[in-house]
Amino acid sequence: MYKRILIATDGSPLSDKAVQHGLRLAALTRARVLALRVLPRYPRKFFDGGLSLDEQQIRQIEEQWRDEVRATLASVKDRGSEEGVMVKTLTPRSDQVAEAILAAARKHGCDLIVMASHGRRGVKRLLLGSETQNVLTHAEIPVLVLR
Repeated sequence: MYKRILIATDGSPLSDKAVQHGLRLAALTRARVLALRVLPRYPRKFFDGGLSLDEQQIRQIEEQWRDEVRATLASVKDRGSEEGVMVKTLTPRSDQVAEAILAAARKHGCDLIVMASHGRRGVKRLLLGSETQNVLTHAEIPVLVLR
């Protein structure tokens, strides 16, 4: 049924649920998994909404983000091994989360995207928009959304 499943995660508890279901589905269908977590770019200009920090502080923040992404994807890979699923990880660097997910799915020939219904809550979600909604709107392949 499915041969290559892209599982998008942001490390949140709800996203973890999507990872769990995606890996189980991959095990049942003997699909390969591409686990993806988008690494944001740190805003460097005042007009980008960033604080004025020096370069060293920005490097420290970006390194912390990279460490979090690595840990999240390592966990997905370990869980995939437990399920008997081959997992490849990918960390695109982008401020356009939905576009990065869709581009990765196209590039790697995925036939299903699995993701959580939302990662953020409250005002942040309203201000930033729903990445899941954007993926659902623009995906050319099926999208499984967990809530």
